[in-house]
Amino acid sequence: MKEALATLDPDADRPVLIMAEDEGRFGRLNDPRRAWAPEDVRPIAPQQIVREYVYVFAAVAPSVGRMSSLILPFANTEMMNLFLDHLGRDFKDFFALVLIDQAGWHVSNQLKIPENIRLIPLPPHSPELNPSEHIWDEVREKGFINQVFPSLDEVEQRLCRELVALENDPGRIQSMTSFPYLKVTL
Repeated sequence: MKEALATLDPDADRPVLIMAEDEGRFGRLNDPRRAWAPEDVRPIAPQQIVREYVYVFAAVAPSVGRMSSLILPFANTEMMNLFLDHLGRDFKDFFALVLIDQAGWHVSNQLKIPENIRLIPLPPHSPELNPSEHIWDEVREKGFINQVFPSLDEVEQRLCRELVALENDPGRIQSMTSFPYLKVTL
């Protein structure tokens, strides 16, 4: 196994880290959810329909409980290149095998992949195989349920708070994203 990995990593002195990457869309269009209220009291959940969005690109390393993320204005090849550059610098001491879905910007010929990263596509139509999908559920549940935001800047501020809180809690990252198939000893 180590011989096969040596061909993937030009600098075999770095530890190999299995990661998973995904994007999440956050904006001012909210979906009211069930809420607790005392008996005989009807909860009030505000709703707004404003189609303004930002995208969070995130990659998680479940085995070490680390995460790296960027809030970007679009989800396209140019933004993916920015994120891959950020990820390569953030995990410069590792060789990262990054699981990705097959979104158009993930398989583009114009991707600039850092030398310490290899992208591994997951089978099509299989989001259940990507542990980073659980990040979006957690961020939405903790910071966006039944909330109305007067501006996209406030959405970004809330996202920053939620992402930083998550990045500072390795145990929480591991508990959400550590799938059995990712517990491979290399």
